[in-house]
Amino acid sequence: MENENNDNGIIIPEATAPVLPDGMEPAELAQFCAQVCEETKAQDIQVFDVSEKSSVVFFYVVCTGTSMPHIRAIADHVRRAMAEKGARPRGQDGDVESKWVVLDYGVLIVHVLEPEMRAHYALEELWDKAHKGIVVEEAEN
Repeated sequence: MENENNDNGIIIPEATAPVLPDGMEPAELAQFCAQVCEETKAQDIQVFDVSEKSSVVFFYVVCTGTSMPHIRAIADHVRRAMAEKGARPRGQDGDVESKWVVLDYGVLIVHVLEPEMRAHYALEELWDKAHKGIVVEEAEN
């Protein structure tokens, strides 16, 4: 099995090496996913650059959906938009009972949660606030 080096000099095994759609950089992909979440009216969208803290993933997108149908709609919209760019999730988790959907795109992981789950698990606290890269402002109605 051959290995690939990312821009940070981290060696990624070929089987898990990320394939970025249309030559997009990881930061561009994260911003794209955040915009897709915003299109579906996700709330409190935040993007975390964890490339210096993780050898597995570069960015996390975290957002809130108001209900399970809303969470499913956000996740479905992200999957469709990413598929149009040529990317499919390497993994996904979450169901009707979980109140949390996770989409793993290799260099990017998208978390869509109900407000109570987001408050309980406080994912933002896992990453240093200094590494918060992008906060997507909600559009005013």
